[in-house]
Amino acid sequence: MAVAQGVQNTLKPLKITCTSVDCGNGLHCFRQTQRLGACNQGGHCRACGVALIDWRRVHQRDPADAAYTFAALKYELIRHHFWHIEIDARAVNHARRKGTVGLHTAAEQRLRTSVGPAEPPFDGRQTPREGNVIYYAQHATASCCRKCMEEWHGIPRGRALTDEEMGYLTTLAMLYITERLPALTRAGEKVPRLPWHSRDSARTGAQESEHGSPD
Repeated sequence: MAVAQGVQNTLKPLKITCTSVDCGNGLHCFRQTQRLGACNQGGHCRACGVALIDWRRVHQRDPADAAYTFAALKYELIRHHFWHIEIDARAVNHARRKGTVGLHTAAEQRLRTSVGPAEPPFDGRQTPREGNVIYYAQHATASCCRKCMEEWHGIPRGRALTDEEMGYLTTLAMLYITERLPALTRAGEKVPRLPWHSRDSARTGAQESEHGSPD
């Protein structure tokens, strides 16, 4: 038992990327590959080939149908990860100070600068994985980079987002935030900032931001 415990303590957390899969547990990756495109199987899992998503429905970008979109997103391992991972203490602290009104404004601003332009700087690497609940929301709702947005929301790369698209992605982010942090107040609350040693502790075991290879 002691040996097993020692081995467990030496294991490093798995590095989950946008191309990671665990098909045996129903967690896939739907990112397009040249092979799938050549076989007219776009939208299938790139590893096992399963087709689970009604892409035409998801690409309608209907806020009233967000429940289906969220259920579909959770079939992809990277999205599932961010729907279920514990949100770090620094991000929770920041969200409590902001409140839902402040977070809505911050989420729209973040989306506008990080993925709103036609060619965002460092696209594919512009969204950290911790420190702000909005980052979690972007990864969970596939608004973390333009390639993920094209895949999941049918928004083509190479042009700026429209106001309607920006509003839709902001809505998804806020639905995620209010589901994951239901106790947030509307106007925010006075919460002491975390000392730096607490911030470092909150980051223990967190993974680096990595979207994996494009194909």
